[in-house]
Amino acid sequence: MTSYDIYVFILCFIVFTLLTTVFACMLTMMTKQSIRLIDAGTEDERIYKEYLKKKENSKKMPGWLSVAFTALFACVFSVIFAFTLVIQLSENKQTRNIPTWRVVYSDSMSAKYERNEYLFKNNLNDQFSRFDMVITYKLPKEEDLKLYDIVVYEVDNTLLIHRIVGIEEPNASHPNERYFLLQGDLVDRADKFPVRYSQMKAIYRGEHVPFIGSFVIFLQSPAGYLCLLLVLVEMIASPIITKQIEKAEAVRLALLKKKRKEEEEKRAQAEREAQLKAQLEAEQALSQDVLAQEEKIKDALAGKNTLRVATIRVTRMRGGR
Repeated sequence: MTSYDIYVFILCFIVFTLLTTVFACMLTMMTKQSIRLIDAGTEDERIYKEYLKKKENSKKMPGWLSVAFTALFACVFSVIFAFTLVIQLSENKQTRNIPTWRVVYSDSMSAKYERNEYLFKNNLNDQFSRFDMVITYKLPKEEDLKLYDIVVYEVDNTLLIHRIVGIEEPNASHPNERYFLLQGDLVDRADKFPVRYSQMKAIYRGEHVPFIGSFVIFLQSPAGYLCLLLVLVEMIASPIITKQIEKAEAVRLALLKKKRKEEEEKRAQAEREAQLKAQLEAEQALSQDVLAQEEKIKDALAGKNTLRVATIRVTRMRGGR
């Protein structure tokens, strides 16, 4: 990293720390407020509706599936971070036995320039564009490099990837090494200075992935690393906050269940008492009807007895005469 990159990284880190602190304070306050509202009962209706909805939903997602999804996301995050880190650490190094991914920063190889007739005559169609990712391999021996090979080389601490368009064999001015003339396919002239084999880092054999280089460049920047840190913080903080809120909701739901059960029991008791009262009133009404009938029967019987006694007396009086 250059001194400017270090300065930008430190500045971004300070901003990130401040924003994370503010975000953490706000998130803590919001979490506490949510728990207070839950404890106060203002969320009772929502909590109970969600409980009933989950109870009715037979296709509930298993707990292991949620854990597996989180683990998969964490693995993808780790792979992306490791990938960008490896690319950045190996970018300025010479490729050895393991192929190296490199980001293309220039459009000099993106198309064929019409005046570069050698591209058309030799059917050279291995171009790539800016922000592509190219796979580079270990350099062959110096004597095995040939015309029109594409190599990665370093000039003034800058990596370039161009095509060999000329080879100057060893001579009196450079008796122990070859000089290579390189040029971009979209450029109308070769590089100003020849390149030595010692400046070369790798060779390109036509394998590249378009467009993802811009994403890698962003992740390699201080802002990109801070974004990755922010995602990591969110992955850690989100489950903790969710667990706290779910715990408060579970406690409140238990109270709601108990309260609903007590209300149902009271309602059932009231219904039983009402039924018993209605039954008693019906029995009392029936008893009164029975008593009234008995009174009528008694009165009727009493009337018959009185008539019988009177008849007997009259009969006796007539017999006496």
